[in-house]
Amino acid sequence: MQIGQYQGLPRIIIDPGESYVTKKDEIISTLLGSCVAACLYDPVNRVIGMNHFLLAQQHSAHNAALLGSEGGRYGIHAMELLINQMLKQGAQRIHLKAKAFGGGDVLKLGNELRGGQSIGAVNCEFIKTFLLTEHIPLVASSLGGHIGRNIFFLANDFSVYVKSIEHAEEQAVIKQEQRFLKSNTALHIPQPSDQADFW
Repeated sequence: MQIGQYQGLPRIIIDPGESYVTKKDEIISTLLGSCVAACLYDPVNRVIGMNHFLLAQQHSAHNAALLGSEGGRYGIHAMELLINQMLKQGAQRIHLKAKAFGGGDVLKLGNELRGGQSIGAVNCEFIKTFLLTEHIPLVASSLGGHIGRNIFFLANDFSVYVKSIEHAEEQAVIKQEQRFLKSNTALHIPQPSDQADFW
């Protein structure tokens, strides 16, 4: 985790395997390739949180239920950890809403995963299934595709600013995720390009 500034506000940058929760006027950001970030917020109690996870289960059976797989259990742990951190800061589960990002097909390891699905596709399937199962509305998402994303989650209005990353940055993301898959260590996050969307 790193702390910086973005447009005059504190910017908390999370790496793979991390999460962050706040009630302050801060921005939480991360750089995503095949990984997924869940941006949860309670608009009533004004608590936000983000995690960054990659389901590292590379050899689950084609017909195995994702939530019951080893990788799915890791994802559930990452989500429950985030939710519990939010509850400790005053959020209420009934008010939680979600935005989800990432899951791009950037690692190109599809043949090793669930029935030929890419790591990104498995991560996208997981987050949608988890949120549906837990009755947390998914109000916005930018999932899948063949791009990496740099996201900025703003606490003041719960918006998420999404920037597509360029090829050189994408290569850095690929290396970061490959290292995370092998050793669960995180690297420095590069700066985003100028292309952006709001969610």
